[in-house]
Amino acid sequence: MLTLSSPISLHNALQNPRPAVRRRFTALNCKGIQLSVPSHCYTAGGDCTSGGVALKSVDVATLGNLCVDLVLNVPELPPASFLDRKAYMERLAASPPDKKYWEAGGNCNMAIAAKRLGLCCVTIGHVGNEIYGDFLLDVLHDEGIDTVGMNEDTDVVDSASASYETLLCWVLVDPLQRHGFCSRADFSKEPAFSWMSKLSREVKMAIRKSKILFCNGYGFDELSPSLIISALDYAVEVGTSVFFDPGPRGKSLSVGTPEQQRALGQFLTMSDVLLLTSDEAESLTGIGNPILAGQELLRKGMRTKWVIVKMGSKGSILISLSSISCAPAFKVNVIDTVGCGDSFVAAIAFGFIHNLPTVNTLAIANAVGAATAMGCGAGRNVANLEQVIELMRASNLNEDATFWNELLDDNLDAQQITFLSKTAINGSNNQLHRVALQKVVSESLCKLKSARIKGIVPS
Repeated sequence: MLTLSSPISLHNALQNPRPAVRRRFTALNCKGIQLSVPSHCYTAGGDCTSGGVALKSVDVATLGNLCVDLVLNVPELPPASFLDRKAYMERLAASPPDKKYWEAGGNCNMAIAAKRLGLCCVTIGHVGNEIYGDFLLDVLHDEGIDTVGMNEDTDVVDSASASYETLLCWVLVDPLQRHGFCSRADFSKEPAFSWMSKLSREVKMAIRKSKILFCNGYGFDELSPSLIISALDYAVEVGTSVFFDPGPRGKSLSVGTPEQQRALGQFLTMSDVLLLTSDEAESLTGIGNPILAGQELLRKGMRTKWVIVKMGSKGSILISLSSISCAPAFKVNVIDTVGCGDSFVAAIAFGFIHNLPTVNTLAIANAVGAATAMGCGAGRNVANLEQVIELMRASNLNEDATFWNELLDDNLDAQQITFLSKTAINGSNNQLHRVALQKVVSESLCKLKSARIKGIVPS
């Protein structure tokens, strides 16, 4: 990280892209969605026809939210007022940081974490034709992640205009290690790429070839609600499971324009998997108890299979129609929480695709999120497989008995609850089933190591 001062001007940076020939940003170069199974992706579940053509050759596709994080140490976080925040960001943009302080952000975090777990990933989105866009494509390419451009309507916008440029997110860290975020999307009533109006043929192919389409609330900063909903509808049509994490944007979308409210409601009812923090779950349901809030979201869903509530250092909960699984978090020395939630989602996708027991899926997700928190920043700094395996082997569980007892005592009249514990206690309660951490870790490590044995995940 660095301070606000920097000799580079934004104008010069954008007007002087690197001289190398730019990689084509289309589905035609995306190995993960060719009709034959790509060599660098493994296809979980064996979704192939008798002729060896993969129906779902991509594990995870992310929609939108491709940005470059610019990470800065600042004496204080941005002011609260709209005009003051805008002036603050304009001062930042006048002297962008050196390239060593750039990092892939947004949905790149999820894609990189998923790839490092052995999943085949494609990112769908827009990046501009400047140095930031080149940087983002290079990072994803180096991580083995394919990219599909949403460039169907480029004829309606000048490629040199600000509305075509790669979205930048300023990640600001104050002396107390608190984070603030701002981008040009925060100061516009229209999405950053409002000129996009429809899904291209290549984007539809990427969605059709993917087992999971991941969307989050930040996608609404870039893409219109109607375009995002068209991706959701198409995913449902072609049998691609939809993961949705509303994030902090969920609250503003719930009171936003009628179109935003309808889009949020459609995602909450039509997604296969919902992922929220306990605060976000309460905001959307008005229910403070995370299990009851999750059950309410599940009840309202038409296709919802899992609702997952993230509770930071306490752990996480997975609510399905038939059961509730709870997993305390792992104890780690937290350095930076940026990217933890994105990494967590990647591991949930891993468990979903491989049909793992839900408590095992939560344990892996908690470990991936915790391993990311031990590093600094997101993007290429998210957890790698070796860190996750080492953390799970240590089995240092933050089992807050008081917290969990109070939470579970309120919900023991519900369906069976599976609880990840340091020790298994047989027969403690007919509805509360404690599963020993050692057993879950042993099973999970076996599954994780299989990816490394196949030679698809770097150590």
